[in-house]
Amino acid sequence: MEVREGMDGWPTGRLLSTAARMVEHAWADALDRLGLTHAGLIVLDLLDRDPLSQAELAKFARVRAQTISRTLERLDRDGFVTRDKHPDDGRRHVVARTESGRAVWLQARTLEADMFPAVAENAEVRAALLGIIRATTASRWD
Repeated sequence: MEVREGMDGWPTGRLLSTAARMVEHAWADALDRLGLTHAGLIVLDLLDRDPLSQAELAKFARVRAQTISRTLERLDRDGFVTRDKHPDDGRRHVVARTESGRAVWLQARTLEADMFPAVAENAEVRAALLGIIRATTASRWD
């Protein structure tokens, strides 16, 4: 998509939506080369500190359990995570990142700065985006 004349007159919401789509497409292409999806990267990032349950992953990723389930199936199939029975509750599973998952996560975590260096560490852009996310999702995901 080429940049067109007159975009500077677009409403902010349209600019934000267009920018989000363009970033998503660029990330999807870069992640695909690593064998990941955006959702998979989010899960691998969430698993950076400790193993989590599927329900915890869904909550922290702000998606439904069914959505995270499909992502976990792919990550497990590709060897990036393991899903083991919870030691105290056999109905639940604990998800952990594998060494292979950690390696691909380390490669993918710099994509933002590599692809969009002008905005990756821009505190004002980050603050504005966080404000939008908090304002629009607070009641939906709490």
